Amino acid sequence: MSLQPPSEEAANLLRVQLSERQIEHRDLDLVITHLSENPPPDDLLIRRLKKRKLGLKDKIMQLEQLLTPDIPA
Repeated sequence: MSLQPPSEEAANLLRVQLSERQIEHRDLDLVITHLSENPPPDDLLIRRLKKRKLGLKDKIMQLEQLLTPDIPA
């Protein structure tokens, strides 16, 4: 089963979404590192941020797959 590549307009939208999620992922990584080195009174915040970061990583991978055309074997 072969998926059709996205139209140019859809690909541009996907690229914007990908870029936004990559920036947010990078920002969360910085916040998590800072909070890990300077722990707040509650570890729940770090766990929530790490969960959000993993969710963003999954979404980034999905968007990258949509933008990368399938190469026939």
